[in-house]
Amino acid sequence: MTKKSAADMRQHLIDVAKALMAEKGYTAVGLAELVAAAGVPKGSFYYYFKSKEEFGQALLDEYFTTYLAQVDVLLHGPGNAHQRLLAYFQFWADNQASAAPEGKCLVVKLGAEVCDMSVDMGAVLQRGTQAIVDRLAACIDAGRGDGSVPPGMPARVLAEALYQLWLGASLLVKVDRSGEPFGTAMLTTAKLLG
Repeated sequence: MTKKSAADMRQHLIDVAKALMAEKGYTAVGLAELVAAAGVPKGSFYYYFKSKEEFGQALLDEYFTTYLAQVDVLLHGPGNAHQRLLAYFQFWADNQASAAPEGKCLVVKLGAEVCDMSVDMGAVLQRGTQAIVDRLAACIDAGRGDGSVPPGMPARVLAEALYQLWLGASLLVKVDRSGEPFGTAMLTTAKLLG
């Protein structure tokens, strides 16, 4: 077996943490649990990260990099802009309603928790969520250009409203332990998009 580079080991720790923290949250996952799950020596964590907070920033940065790549594929895929927007929200519902923690939205799981404890982690969340809203607004503008999304409220305002709607629905899915809030969110989304 070959020895992993420092960059590979950092990535391995992040990959392992995604599932753990999507299931349990940021503060509920201790470093001992993380390094045990990753199969690395207990004292080695600080070789790769200065602190758990720096690790949290790296985890969120990685999450948004991966997630935004998925968003780009969906919002630039086949069909008109209206169809692509609905495909994105269906992707959201499918992933968030799944039992697998790997696909869960870390914004929903960690947002309120880490924003209260870390300005730097909050800044990563803010940049990432704004990047999602930017992409939604651009697709809404494209829909107005191709005629699939009717004129109405400014694209940015509509994008923010849709994103907030789906964040709220994601929280209610967790509370209700049912996918029903996503059905309501999809109906509202279809109505808002015309």
